[in-house]
Amino acid sequence: MPLTFFPDLRLNAELSGPEEGAPLVLLHALGTSLRVWDGVVPHFPRHRVLRLDMRGHGASDVPPPPYAMGALVHDVERMMDRHGLREAVVVGLSIGGLIAQGLAVKRLDLVRGMVLSNTAAKIGIASQWEVRIATVAEGGMAALHDATMERWLGRKWRDSPALPKLSALFLATDPQGWCGAAAAISGTDFYTPTASLTLPTLAIAGANDGATPPDLVKETANLILGSRFAVMRQVGHLPMVEDPTAYAALLGDFLESIGHV
Repeated sequence: MPLTFFPDLRLNAELSGPEEGAPLVLLHALGTSLRVWDGVVPHFPRHRVLRLDMRGHGASDVPPPPYAMGALVHDVERMMDRHGLREAVVVGLSIGGLIAQGLAVKRLDLVRGMVLSNTAAKIGIASQWEVRIATVAEGGMAALHDATMERWLGRKWRDSPALPKLSALFLATDPQGWCGAAAAISGTDFYTPTASLTLPTLAIAGANDGATPPDLVKETANLILGSRFAVMRQVGHLPMVEDPTAYAALLGDFLESIGHV
C-alpha cells in the first residue's frame, strides 16, 4: 500500500487479510522494520493484519531525533483510526511492546489484548542508552552492529541462520531514526501504568535474549492480572525471525483462547 500521509509525517504500512477479519497489529523492534513479521503474517490469512514501520525506520519518514514515546504511541493510534481498526490484539516486539503498553493505557477501545514479545515495562537505563546513542551518532549503525547482534542472538550470533536478515535490517536503519527511537526507550518507564491493565496478555521471551532476558519479560507479565508467560528455547530477541513457525503457533493458540479468530 502507498505511504500514509499525516500532517507531520508519512508512515509506511502493510494491511492484509479480509476486512471482516479479527484485527491484528504488529509492531517491530528498534533497528528493524515491518519485515521482521514476514514469516508470521502468512499464518494468519483470516485476520486483518496491520504492520507498520515506526517513524525513523523502514520506509517511514525520519524526523530529527529525539522522539517521545507518546509520539510513537500516537503514530500507531492514528494509523489504526485511519483504517478503522478497533478491539485489536496488538503484538509488540521490544520497543513495539512499550508502544503496545502505552496504547493500551491510552486507548482501550483500540486494544482488546496484547502480546508483549521480548519487551518490558522499562528497558535498560538512561546511561546505557546515552552511550549507545552517542556511538551511533558518531559511527553510524555499523559501530553498534556486533554488540547488538550478540544481544539479539546470543554468544553464537555469528552462526545464527537469522543473522543475514537481521544484520541487513539493522544496517539499513537510518542512524537518526535509531537515535530518535532509542531516546524514547531511554525515557520510558511504564511499571505503574502497565500494572493498571487487566486485558488478556501473553508475554513471550527468548531463552538466548540478552536485550530483554526472560526474567525481565516475566517481571512485566506479572504486573498484568491474569497474563500468560512463555519462553521460546533456542531463540533470542527476535523469535519471529529465528523461528517464525513456532512463534506463529504460540500467537495462534493465544488468539484462539480469547476467541480472536
